[in-house]
Amino acid sequence: MEAAATLDSTRLILAAVAGLAILLVLIIKFHIHAMISILIGAVSIGFMAGMTPADIISTVNEGIGTTLKGIALLVGLGSMFGAILETSGGAQTLAVTMVRKFGDKKAAWALGITGMVIAMPVFFDAGLIILIPLAFSLAKRTKRSSLFYAIPLLAGLAVGHAFIPPTPGPVLVATYLGVDLGWVIVVGIICGIFAMIVAGPIWGGYCGNKYMVAVPQHVQDQEEIDESKLPGFWSIVLIIMIPLVLIILKSVTGVIPGMESANAVFSFLGEPFVALLIATVVAMFVLGVKQGYTLPELEAVMTKSLEPTGLILLVTACGGVLRYILQNSGLGDVIGNLVASANLPLVVVAFVIAVFVRICVGSATVAMTMAAGIVAAMPGISELSPLYLACVTCAVAGGSTVCSHFNDSGFWLVKSLVGMDEKTTLKTWTIMETLVGATGFVVALIISFFA
Repeated sequence: MEAAATLDSTRLILAAVAGLAILLVLIIKFHIHAMISILIGAVSIGFMAGMTPADIISTVNEGIGTTLKGIALLVGLGSMFGAILETSGGAQTLAVTMVRKFGDKKAAWALGITGMVIAMPVFFDAGLIILIPLAFSLAKRTKRSSLFYAIPLLAGLAVGHAFIPPTPGPVLVATYLGVDLGWVIVVGIICGIFAMIVAGPIWGGYCGNKYMVAVPQHVQDQEEIDESKLPGFWSIVLIIMIPLVLIILKSVTGVIPGMESANAVFSFLGEPFVALLIATVVAMFVLGVKQGYTLPELEAVMTKSLEPTGLILLVTACGGVLRYILQNSGLGDVIGNLVASANLPLVVVAFVIAVFVRICVGSATVAMTMAAGIVAAMPGISELSPLYLACVTCAVAGGSTVCSHFNDSGFWLVKSLVGMDEKTTLKTWTIMETLVGATGFVVALIISFFA
C-alpha cells in the first residue's frame, strides 16, 4: 500500500514537472501566447496525472468560471477608474502638488509616493508615460541625471502595481487564496512603503550620482505643465482613497466586537466591486463632468480602457485552470506534503516559485498566476489566518517583480522612455525591481511571524 502511494506521488510530481516544463518551453522557446501555453500545460498535467477527459473538461470550466467570478468586475472597474484619473490630469495633479510640497531637494520622495498611489488604479505603463515628463522636468531644472528622479518614480509605480489592490496582480492572487482584500491592502501598503524607500529614493540617489543619463532631447523643448488646467489635489486624494477605505472598513468592522451594525453596512459598501463602482461613479462626475467632459466623451474613455483587460482576464482565467488541475488531480496534496517536509514557511515557498517563473518567463502576470495557482492548490490553505494569507499574497507579488530583464516588456519600455542602453538598464532598473520584490518579501515574511 505504501509503495503504491509512493509510486502514485512520484507520477503526480513527474506530471507537474513535465507540464510546467511544456508551459515554459512554449512561452520561452516558441513564443506561444501565455494564455495558450498555460492552458496546454494545465491540460497536459491533467492527462499525465491520470485524470479522465471528462474530469479535465469539468476542471477547466471550474477554473475559468471560479476565477473570473472573483476578479472580472474588479479589473474592469479598476481600468475605467484609472482611465478617468489619467484623462482628467488627476495623476499629474498628484505628482505636481507633491513635488511642490516636498521641494526639489526631496522631490525623489514625492515622485516615489506619487507613483505608488497612482499605480493602484492606473496600469504601470500608463502611469509611467503620464508621469515621466515630470521627472525629466525636474532633472532639466536641477541639471542632474534623470535617473535621480526617474528611479524613485519607477519604484513607486512598481510597488503600487505589485502589492496594493485594486491593481489586478494582488487581486488575482488574493482571489486564488481566498483572502479578504482588506488584509491584503493593509499588508501591501506596509510592504510597499519599505520597498519604495529602499528601491526609490535610496537606490535612485545612488544611480543618479553614478550614471549620468541626460534628459531626452525631445523633452528639452517641451513646455512646462500648465497647472491651472489640472483638477484639485484633495479631490484626487479623496477619490483614490474611497475604495481603499471602504474595503479596509469592511475587514476591520468584521473582526472588532460590538461593531455588528457597522459591519452590516460596510460588508456591502466594502465589497471590492461595490467600493470600486462608487469610486468610479464619483470620479465620473468630479473629474469628468466638472472638468468639462461630456458623458459621451467619458463613455469613450472608459470603453477604450477596457481593451487591455481582455488579456489580463484570459491569462488569469487560464491560471485558474492550472490551479484547479493541480488541486483536483491530487498534486496539491503532494506539493503540500513536500513543502511540509522541507520545513519552509509557505511565504518563502510562494516567493521562490514566483521568482523562478518571473526569471524564466518575464511576465509578472504569468508569474503571479502560476505561483498563486500552485500555492492555492495546497491542502489547508483555507485554514490559515487572513493576515498570513495576505503575507503569502505579498510574497507572490514580490517574487513576481524581481529580476526584470530582456524577456520583460517593462524592461524595454523603461529603456526607451528614459533613454538608456541595455547595460545601464540592467544596472539600474533590473536591480531596482529586484530591490522592490525582495524588500516587500522580507517585510511580508516578518509580518507573517506574528500572524
